[in-house]
This record gives sequence, C-alpha cells and structure tokens, in this order.
Amino acid sequence: MENEIMAIPGWMLIPFAVMLLCIAILPLIPHVGEWWEHNTHKLYVSLILGVPVGAWMCYQGMGHELMHQMIGDYIPFILLLMALFVTTGGICIRGDLKATPVVNSTILAIGWVLASFMGTTGAAMLLIRLLLSTNQQRKYRVHTVLFFIAIVANCGGLLSPLGDPPLFLLFLKGADFTWWLQNMVMEWLVTGGLLLAIYFLVDTYFYKKEPTENLMADVRESTKTEVSGLINILWLACVVAATMFINDKYIDILKPEHYADGVVPMYIARLREYVFVLIIAASWLTTKKAIREKNNYSWVPIMEVACVFLGIFATMTPALMYLSEHKDAIAQFINEPWQYVYATGLLSSFLDNAPTAMVFNEMAAPTGSMLATDPFLKAISMGAVFFGAMTYIGNGPNFMVKSIAEQEGISMPSFFGYMIKFSLIVLLPVYIIVQLLFI
Repeated sequence: MENEIMAIPGWMLIPFAVMLLCIAILPLIPHVGEWWEHNTHKLYVSLILGVPVGAWMCYQGMGHELMHQMIGDYIPFILLLMALFVTTGGICIRGDLKATPVVNSTILAIGWVLASFMGTTGAAMLLIRLLLSTNQQRKYRVHTVLFFIAIVANCGGLLSPLGDPPLFLLFLKGADFTWWLQNMVMEWLVTGGLLLAIYFLVDTYFYKKEPTENLMADVRESTKTEVSGLINILWLACVVAATMFINDKYIDILKPEHYADGVVPMYIARLREYVFVLIIAASWLTTKKAIREKNNYSWVPIMEVACVFLGIFATMTPALMYLSEHKDAIAQFINEPWQYVYATGLLSSFLDNAPTAMVFNEMAAPTGSMLATDPFLKAISMGAVFFGAMTYIGNGPNFMVKSIAEQEGISMPSFFGYMIKFSLIVLLPVYIIVQLLFI
C-alpha cells in the first residue's frame, strides 16, 4: 500500500485548462495575438505549464503515467501528422479551372473523400490552393472557403485514424484501424452529402449574382490542371500501411522469445515511429525543391502543432487521471451516447478536438479499459470530428485554411462572424439531424 499512487487533486486540472484557454483566447487579443503567432512563444507557454506538471507527477511517483503519455501518445501523434504533412506537401496541384458550382462542388467532394485517407490537414493543404486559383476571378468566394473548412478540413476525416487527430489518439487507445470505416459510413455519407448539397445550392445562387465580366474572365483565363511530385503518393501509401499494419499484434510477433510477456524492446515497440521518420526523410529527399516552393511549403504549421501539443499532452495527463477517478460521479450527469455527442462537440468547438476526445473517452471507458464501448466511441468520434468545424480553433487546419485564403485577398469572417454567419445556421442543424438519425 505504501507504493500506491495518490489521488489527483482538483487543482492539478488548472494547467490543462490554462493551456487550452491560451489556445482559444490569446490569438484573439490585440497585440498579444501577434506575440502568440511565433512558435517559439507557444513553446515557452507549453514548457511553463508542462514542466511543473511533469516534475510534480514524478515527485508523486507518477512518472510512468507521464512517460506513457508523452512517448506512447504524443510522439506517435506528432510523427503521424508530420509524415502526412511532408508527403502531401510534396504533391503540387496547380491550375485554374472554370469556377462553376459543379467544379467547385467536385473539388470539395474529392477533398471530403481524401480526408479520411490522407488526413484533414493533408487534404486541405493539397486542394485549398487549387480551389482558390480556380475561383480567383469570382467576386463571391468566402462561402466556398467556409464550406471547404467544414467539409474537407473536418467532416471528411471520420473514416480512419489517419483522418483526424482525435481518431488517431483513440486508435492508440485500442480501437481497430477499420472501426470507423465499419461503423460510421452512414454518418459520414449523410453529413457530407447534406453539406455538399447545401453548398451547391449556395454557390449556384452566388454564381448567378457574379458580374458578367468576372464570368468571362473566368472562362478566358482558365488553364489545365498540372500535378507534380507524384512520388509522394507512394510515400503517402507507406504512411497508411505503417499505421494499419504496425500495431500491437504484429509488434508482439516480432518480440524476441527471451523477453517476458508484456516486455518489448524499444526498437520494436517504437517501430511504427521509426518507419514514419524514414518516410519523412524519403519524401524530403525525393521531392524537387521547386515543387515544394510552388506549394509555398513551410515547416511553420507542423512546428506550431508540435509546440502547442507538447503542452497539451503534458498537462492533460493528470486531467485524464482525475477524470478516471471521478467518472462515476460525472456519469450521473452525462451518461447517454447522445449527450456525449454534444458534450464532446461543445468543447471541441472552442478548445481542440484531440484532447477533448481523450477526456471524454476516459470518462466513458469501462473500468480497466482504455477505450469507450461502441455507442460512446461513435458519439465521441462524431462530436470531436464534426464539431471541430464550429469555430476557427476547433481543428488545426481551420486557421491554416483561413490564413491562406486571406493571403489570396479573401476577407474572411471574424471568429464570432464565422459562427453567426455560418456554423450556427448551417453546420449545427446538419449535426443535429445526423445525431437524431444515428445516435
């Protein structure tokens, strides 16, 4: 009993809450937002909040739990995102198609399908510049970017752990790679189908309002689409294969016989992460520099994710342990799958959907298990992936797409303008319909 780990005090949740509030609020404060834009400053905040938490946990004999969180979850999470980011960043799609509602809807539909297999970040970065160049002659473009954020950068990623960060973290907790493909196709189809249909109607309306000279310029200046960096399709396939097949079952097979049960040497236990590093290096070395330059490739977005999530994962560890200790009391208020959709969705809208999914998975998981049961896993997945589109800060690609659009001269809505003009009146009704149909 002397070695029993002490209970997590409530005040240890404060660093996690502060970290998430920094992500949500600091970008919106004048002058402070400019300071926050620098990744070095994000790293400072992560270290200031994360290091004391780590030191306290080690002092209290919880170093193993912290080590598992950082090495078992954070490093695989970042390396997967980096592998997807580097490989898709080496595929350049350039062209200026005729910006009709059919063409725009087709680009969004392609991104919607690709998002589950190359990640919402990968699909968004692959297609956003093609979409913007296609629509550069049109006057009304904001609605197209908004629907792109919802459909491609969020809702499309529901069918695999590669699709969205919260699903990959649930995969690391023990969900089968194909669980979402087997269990959530209808939710994915109905949500995507409704949003694409709404977009087509909206874009048709604005297309009819376009000045004649804009439409003539669109036809006159259209060019063929060119794709370069196709070697990265091979590396992207390698990322998918490594994620699917290098799992606990195959790692156990590779384990040397003289190792005891449950003990796996580090070079085998982290095999998938080593493969990710090799894929990143291979993509970088086999892609011409000119291709990445045409793609405006930069390490800044992925480094931002790495710096921010370092603090999130460190401070989240005691929060997850606390929820595990008190989940029976919380279950008195949130105990039905449909409630988990909106509880997960609400926090995913204003915080980040990856740690939010982890928190509610911890609450819903049966005693002795790391993973929620099927109906709750479905609810958590839907809330985290879909509601990440409710604000600019709900999912990583949202701000990236907004920034790229603004660089192209598109005046995007403010943080609250996005919600009032788009997510609350378009997305939320669709999500409610899908919840009522399936959960």
